[in-house]
Amino acid sequence: MILVTGAGGYIGSRLVPRLLADGHRVRATFTNVSRANSLWWHEDPQVETVQMDVFDSASVDAAVEGVATAYYLIHGLADPEFERLDRLAAQTFAEAATRAGVERVIYLSGLVPMLPASELSPHLRSRLEVEQVLTTRAPSTVTLRAAMVIGGGSTSLEIMRQLSNRLPAQPLPTWMNSRLQPISVVDALEALVGALDPRVPSRWYDIGGPTAIGYGMLLWEFGRAAGLRRRPRVFVPFLPEPLVADLAGALVGAPGSTVEALIDSLSHDMVCADDDFVTELLPPGWQLMPLRESLQRAIVDSDSDCDQRDPMQRMPHDAAWTASSDGMVRGLTRGLIRLTTR
Repeated sequence: MILVTGAGGYIGSRLVPRLLADGHRVRATFTNVSRANSLWWHEDPQVETVQMDVFDSASVDAAVEGVATAYYLIHGLADPEFERLDRLAAQTFAEAATRAGVERVIYLSGLVPMLPASELSPHLRSRLEVEQVLTTRAPSTVTLRAAMVIGGGSTSLEIMRQLSNRLPAQPLPTWMNSRLQPISVVDALEALVGALDPRVPSRWYDIGGPTAIGYGMLLWEFGRAAGLRRRPRVFVPFLPEPLVADLAGALVGAPGSTVEALIDSLSHDMVCADDDFVTELLPPGWQLMPLRESLQRAIVDSDSDCDQRDPMQRMPHDAAWTASSDGMVRGLTRGLIRLTTR
């Protein structure tokens, strides 16, 4: 039995059917189990859906009972106290996994620059802290660190889509042109599945696609893939990080605190230290998806049934704000109203 926590989230909802395709039995957890009804795979006989509140030891104990491997896909950015809450959640889960005899925990984290923790953004610092909690308190732990996951419906991709659609020009602070190494969601899923192999050691892996790129150039590549008219891009010095985070958070449909936390992380380079995951986690001969193909597949809309849809595409169960199609003027107006009322 494989446990997938956060099964209703972006990665979890795509990981479950990937595991089913390999014949695994899956126990999928939801804070609100009625959420499972929106997922096309929830009635599969190989899937057991359970309610789990990661802050409630009893429900966590019940969820991990009889489990050999557990995917830990829980990370909250919407709450201003997410650092404290993520730490507590990881401690509760790690202790329950140890009591239940879980053999391995697999955690999808953020790519962490080689900097002192005090210099990291709160988002990346929290990711690293959760990794440390799981590594020290849980059984064998394999951590996959990703800078940005590219796929329709993903927070990072949809923020780029909405900013690109709503801004006639792209004023970017100079500190935001840090380099990052995005990975397609199908490559990330394959690496997560590869971490099930008992021969994989307990360690962290940086996972990324074949291209490291500045964020400004990534926005340009997105616009090109989406067929958008080219937006002038101007790098502006001395723009403070809180102001940029507020502006970006006000202009997109995602929860403001989530956007602000992610924008704050763009002040760091997030490039893989090595490519060990390619040989140790991916199938022999697996080819990483090029960035341009990732973007092109991620922006395609589809009317196909979910079980026939490309995992790179947005799914009906993805966060409602990712389907936002309101225009540039409406987005700008909403942003200005939010800023003036702060």
